[in-house]
Amino acid sequence: MSTLSNLAGTYTLDPTHTQLGFVARHAMVTKVRGSFGAFEGTATTGANLADARIEVTIQTASVDTGNADRDAHLRSGDFFDVENYPTIRFASTRITDAGDDILRVEGDLTIKDVTRPVSIDFDFEGAAQDPFGNERVGLSGQVVVNRKDFGLTWNAALETGGVLVSENVTLTFEISAIKDAAPAGAEPVVSEPVAVAEPVAEPVAEPAASEQAGGILGWLKGILRPTAR
Repeated sequence: MSTLSNLAGTYTLDPTHTQLGFVARHAMVTKVRGSFGAFEGTATTGANLADARIEVTIQTASVDTGNADRDAHLRSGDFFDVENYPTIRFASTRITDAGDDILRVEGDLTIKDVTRPVSIDFDFEGAAQDPFGNERVGLSGQVVVNRKDFGLTWNAALETGGVLVSENVTLTFEISAIKDAAPAGAEPVVSEPVAVAEPVAEPVAEPAASEQAGGILGWLKGILRPTAR
């Protein structure tokens, strides 16, 4: 089974299987849930989370709570003010393995140009290859923030006491990320073969013509020389 230490490479959020949401109390008695439909994000890491980094950008105009009037109010200057602040951004500053398959991500969250540090513990749900050959990883987590810290201060008092919208908002994350494939055309590096010189036989020197002639003449003289009696 895959563990956090086995992850390595670049992973891209799959928007069709990822939910970036939030939960806030309404009128002190119930919860309203919403999410953002347009976002992009990547995570890059070496083995054992070496040089790990996560970056996410969310389009604030994509907020959706299932109610058109409420969504229009959230896009207005009372809340996200999407015309002036079209994105929410997150950039990690430190990522560690907290044990028990918990990925601890610390980073800077920016809403309406106000940046605050946050720390999010993600449950590592595992890694698998889908039927299309994609290597996927799953993570889930949440963190509570005070919306007033980011300039989202609008509220309305209730006659019975309390306020219409809670200051504390729970941000929720259900992540499915796909590992990027190797660049197209990339080929493994192959070492050039080293040429090995074949041994060359030393040429055999032919005897000079004069030497050949001397040898024959010497042989003939040896035959014809009178033998001493």
